[in-house]
Amino acid sequence: MFTLTGWMIYTMWAIFGLMFIDFLIALFRSLKEGSFDPTFVLGYLKDVLYYVLPLIIVVYLIPIDPTGWILVIGYFVFGIAVILKYLLDIKRKFQ
Repeated sequence: MFTLTGWMIYTMWAIFGLMFIDFLIALFRSLKEGSFDPTFVLGYLKDVLYYVLPLIIVVYLIPIDPTGWILVIGYFVFGIAVILKYLLDIKRKFQ
């Protein structure tokens, strides 16, 4: 059963929030430069496939974890890695 509890929800919200902020920055920057290309959205769909879907799969696998905490720790490590990736991407767009 798919359930996000406690800090797992906040981690997923942070990922989607930062992804949305990064998307808005890229959108406004491309509109400002006059080089709007709708295919840049595909990069964000790819990010959902490469970063969010594996996190959801880890959540689905938590009930079969014999220790009950290895996959939870993995979820948070992977989630923090994705959050850092988007924070660094946003920082790079302002430099």
